[in-house]
Amino acid sequence: MSLQIFINGKKFEAPDQYLTGHDLKALAGIPFETELYLSLRRPYEDELIGDDEHVDISRPETEYFYTRKLYRFFINEIGFDWNKPYITTEEIRSAGRVDPELDLYLAQLLDQPLTNKDRIDLTQSGKGQFISKKRGMDQAVIVNGRSKPWNDDLIAFDQVIILAFGKMDQSMTRAYTVTYSRGAESKPDGIMIKGNEIRVKDKMIFNVTATDKS
Repeated sequence: MSLQIFINGKKFEAPDQYLTGHDLKALAGIPFETELYLSLRRPYEDELIGDDEHVDISRPETEYFYTRKLYRFFINEIGFDWNKPYITTEEIRSAGRVDPELDLYLAQLLDQPLTNKDRIDLTQSGKGQFISKKRGMDQAVIVNGRSKPWNDDLIAFDQVIILAFGKMDQSMTRAYTVTYSRGAESKPDGIMIKGNEIRVKDKMIFNVTATDKS
């Protein structure tokens, strides 16, 4: 199985499941005297990876590494310094003291508010510009031809079914099919399955059917 990792914003194929700090530096061409860090989400602190320390690349949250230097990002044209190449939406909000009632957007994607699951690579062009603005209260989705108000950033498979039928039959005899269109630019059309959660766009269309298993 091929494992991918990111070091200072660049993607690499990990040659093994277990790599030392020395291996990671050699892979990225980083001087061995440079300190290398593993980027982790809050509430965990980023970890300094020693040259002889082994890292299990297959574990969740172990694919982003960086060497410390200052990066610059902007919220509504106000600049902030950040000491790693990756930043989460929560960290942007904290650094800029963004009102929780405001949505955050990448300046180049003003139709897709950032969610708390997003992690932004500040080394990529255009990814350091953010806009905060008031959350729209008139967003709606179209479910089986009917407009339904929905003001959250994401919607789950079960929530779409409840919007369609008012409730969800949890018995093993009922099966649901959910398709969508006019969604976010990253994937405007598709099929949802149990456990799915996708980004919502205003006037997004969902078609939901329920069938009895024979």
